[in-house]
Amino acid sequence: MFKTRLLSGIVLVILALVLIITGGDVLFASLLIISLIGLYELYRVFQIEKSVIGVAGYAAAVVFYLNLREQFFSDPMILVIGLLTLLMAVYVFSYPAYKTEQALAAFFGVFYTAAMLSYVYQTRMLEQGAYIVWLIFLCSWGSDTCAYCVGVLFGKHKMSPKLSPKKSVEGAAGGIAGSMLLTFLYCFAFQEQIQVEFNEMLIFAVIGGVGALISMVGDLAASAIKRNYGIKDYGTLIPGHGGILDRFDSVIFTAPVVYYLAAYLI
Repeated sequence: MFKTRLLSGIVLVILALVLIITGGDVLFASLLIISLIGLYELYRVFQIEKSVIGVAGYAAAVVFYLNLREQFFSDPMILVIGLLTLLMAVYVFSYPAYKTEQALAAFFGVFYTAAMLSYVYQTRMLEQGAYIVWLIFLCSWGSDTCAYCVGVLFGKHKMSPKLSPKKSVEGAAGGIAGSMLLTFLYCFAFQEQIQVEFNEMLIFAVIGGVGALISMVGDLAASAIKRNYGIKDYGTLIPGHGGILDRFDSVIFTAPVVYYLAAYLI
């Protein structure tokens, strides 16, 4: 199991390198596909993955991504209100085909997966985004690795015993500190390319720490949904890891945080 997980992790890192370095249409199309797969996994939990209300959610996710490129709607609230209206129309005119929580899940899923993951692409499109975008993965995957190592070595106090009994307060602190250190070292290594001074490296390190903290929220949120509905993994697409949502649960929350902090602080 460990070997399978390790090999899958290596493949994921290689794919991430290729897609993000390439950027542009390749990254855009790949994130759209990843978002739709993640949305399918979430909808499967609520048993709406092949329903009319589910199809409406998939269509909304595609429209959201296309709007990033073409700017059909200058006010993003048009998409929010339009989706809510459409889903409520399906809900009431097909009543009682769907439960209330299924209609709410259809609405929630579009933003939880498609909108949140799109910030990987949006961060990549920022000035110096080719370098800043890696902070998302340092804050999520990097902090997760640091938290695991520190937790195994020093973990004593449970962070969330009912939700995730293996996670410790010490591990969480190690993940945040590790993310800050990795971010600082990353900025130091690419100082000329990113064009940052020492004080700006410290700002990046703070972003890394905040991103790591938020990534833990994303990880626990995904776990909470799974526990509520009695499932172990969202899918089996990634051997040893589960589905898209199992691997990208922390990235989902970290991406928008890094985007906005980088856009307004750098």
